[in-house]
This record gives sequence, structure tokens and C-alpha cells, in this order.
Amino acid sequence: MKVELSTFVRLAFSNPIVAVTALLTLAVIMVNGWTDAPNAIATCVSTRAMKARAAIIMAAIFDFLGVFIMTLLVPQVAATIYNMVDFSGHPGDAVTALCAALIAIVVWATAAWKFGIPTSESHALIAGLTGAAIALHGGFGGVNGDEWMKVVYGLILSTILGFGSGFGATRLIERICKNMERGKTTVFFRRAQIAGGASLAFMHGAQDGQKFMGVFLLGTFLAAGNDGVSNFIVPIWLMALCSAVMALGTSIGGYRIIKSVGMDMVKLQSYQGFAADAGAASCLLLASLTGIPVSTTHTKTTAIMGVGASKRLSAVNWRIVREMVLAWVLTFPGCGLLSFAMVKLFLVIF
Repeated sequence: MKVELSTFVRLAFSNPIVAVTALLTLAVIMVNGWTDAPNAIATCVSTRAMKARAAIIMAAIFDFLGVFIMTLLVPQVAATIYNMVDFSGHPGDAVTALCAALIAIVVWATAAWKFGIPTSESHALIAGLTGAAIALHGGFGGVNGDEWMKVVYGLILSTILGFGSGFGATRLIERICKNMERGKTTVFFRRAQIAGGASLAFMHGAQDGQKFMGVFLLGTFLAAGNDGVSNFIVPIWLMALCSAVMALGTSIGGYRIIKSVGMDMVKLQSYQGFAADAGAASCLLLASLTGIPVSTTHTKTTAIMGVGASKRLSAVNWRIVREMVLAWVLTFPGCGLLSFAMVKLFLVIF
């Protein structure tokens, strides 16, 4: 099924629920660009390859391109998120549950940003939708186990591959550049970091943009009373809209996240920053091409951990790592329970 722009506009004006659902989804997308995208440029800012403002503008542009181009080529990530939970049944209750879940995700992500913790928006999205589906159906019947486990495996895989790619890329660069003049390699890797940050921002858009487009279409179908849609096509107008909103969120900033990830966790040199960016971007590209939703936050931050560990374990600030891991672990039950409670409350009120 494909939703044309004219059809969506007509639905939004004739049915306020469609408009409200769309606005809430766009709010989640903006928060994602605001809180998640800064991870992509954290290393090139921390090594002074770019100034923060210029890096944020670059990230906004490449987030836009990543959403647009990769969705045209490989839209499977959006389909996986769309089919992860079942909101069928009573369309009115279903759209109320989805709206409650979106509000819970925004609240959780904003709280994490307030404390400078790079929590995973992918975790929050999965937890929020799962909690809402359980509340709606009164049990786990609303969760598609096969698709849900595919997403969870992707999140676990992103952590392992991120660490391994950062560690391996650093060792490889050190071996290749062992006998080269340090000054020349530093200049090269500072310039290369700009390309690395751009590619990581592109892949962030490719991954996270698709996830939220799947939710946008789910909300549109539910609000229009169509709860039985299983196959859909992501329209170009939605790609442009979501990528623009994500880019806007990125342009707002995110210096707290940049500081936590790029400055506090590991002190990086230029070649190490490039290794982290290149390793993480490669992992995200592989996941996107195979249609597996993964966490961009996990991939980037664990790649930085791998870079630090390649020198010595003490090079990593494990206090910051513990805070991040705690946030990741708490997101599933925390955001899930928050979503569950908000759905129950909304169903009583509305």
C-alpha cells in the first residue's frame, strides 16, 4: 500500500487524529536528530578536525541524504519496525496506544539528553512500541516474536561489531602507518575524519530515519482506520519530510552528547577518531544493506571503546561507559513500562 501526499493531506485535514499522530511521530524524529545524531560527529569535534557548529551542519546535511537515498535503495529496515508489533483490533484504541508510546519515547529521550547520556533511540522505540502493544492486547499477543527478535539480535550485534571494528581498524592503521612521518599522517587523518563523520551521519539517517518512517506509516494507517495493512511502500514525500525533520533536530545541537562520547569516554588522536568513524560506518552500512535495524548509538560508542581498548584498557573512562551501559539496560524496562502506563492512562481518558 502506498500513501500519496494528496491523500495524506486530505486525511490530516478531515481527521484530526491523523494530524496528531503524524505530529507526534515527527516530534520523535526531531528528538532523534537532536539526541542521537551528535554521536556521528563526536570524534571529529573532540579531535578538533572540525568545529562543533560546522560539524553539526554537516551532520544535518548527511542525515538528510542518508534517509532519502538508503530508503530508496534498501527499505527493509522500515518494514521490520512496522511489523514488529501488532496494533490490529479496534483502530481507535490502537492509535491512542501508539500516540501514548510516542509521547513516552520523547519524554525518555529528552530526559537522557538533559543528563548528557547517549541513550539509544532504537532501544527507546522498540521498548515504547512493545510496551504499548502489550498494554493494548493485555499480553504478549501483540508482539511479533520473529520480527522482535530480529531487532534485538541487531542491537546485540551492533555492540559486538562496533567494538571489534574500532579495535581492528585502529590496529590496522597503526600497522600501515608504522614507519610514516607522524606530522603528515596527522594532517591526513584530520581531513579523513571529516569524511568519516559525514559517512557516519549518512548511515545514522539511513538506519534511524527508516525506523521512524515505519512508525509514521503505521500511525497514518491506524488513524485512518486501516489496521490490517501488512505491506507498504515508503513514498518519496515521506522520505523528504522525515529527513528534513531529522536534519532540523540535528541542527539544534547536541553538545552534551558530543562531550560525553567524544571527549569524556576516551581521549582520541586523529587517526583513532577516523578508525572509530570508519569502523562504525562500515557496520551500519552492512546492517542497512541486509535490512537489519541496529542501534547507531551502540555502534559508534562501542567503536570508540574498541579504539581505546586497542591501546590499553585503562585508556577508556569506564565510569562513563558504565553510565552509558546502565542507560541502555534501563531503557528497555524503563521506556517500556512508561509506555505501558501511558497507554493504560490514555485508554481510560480517551
